[in-house]
Amino acid sequence: MNDLHNRCLDTFPEWLRTLASDATELGTLLGSELSEGARRYVAGGLNYLFKSLDLIPDGIEDLGYLDDAFVIRVAANLGVTSTPAARETAVLARLSGEASLVAELLGKDYARLEKYVEGLTRGAARGRTVDEILTDEGVRGAFLIELSGWAGGYQAPAFSRDEKNIIKLQSFLGAKLPA
Repeated sequence: MNDLHNRCLDTFPEWLRTLASDATELGTLLGSELSEGARRYVAGGLNYLFKSLDLIPDGIEDLGYLDDAFVIRVAANLGVTSTPAARETAVLARLSGEASLVAELLGKDYARLEKYVEGLTRGAARGRTVDEILTDEGVRGAFLIELSGWAGGYQAPAFSRDEKNIIKLQSFLGAKLPA
């Protein structure tokens, strides 16, 4: 087993355990003084949690929520890249830094994931757009209540320390990410 796969197998279970708290912490930034560009990426990444057709269906054993963990990290990285001052926000700095492991794992496919996450800022989930989340306090409030409910009900799936999971993850995302 190579070093990259070992690091992923050590790290991904923790990302799955903290997904709900990471999402909740990011949600607090939506009404903050953070730049609109950074908040747009955060909103897109969080709205992804509610997409009915995501990159890896949530029910797939071991892998189902890793795409969600990846998306919020890439969204945080895009937010920090668009607004370097956003790095002063602890959760954005941490998640943005963790996106480097996703980039290393996906290699050339990382650019496709980044493009996909950028597109989430223009999309909708459950009839709710990122623009509405950012500009309409009622929509944002309802979204944050839904996010809190999701986080309260989330149970981190098991993630087996099996190199085959890393290979399946790379293959799945390589096949599902738009060109």
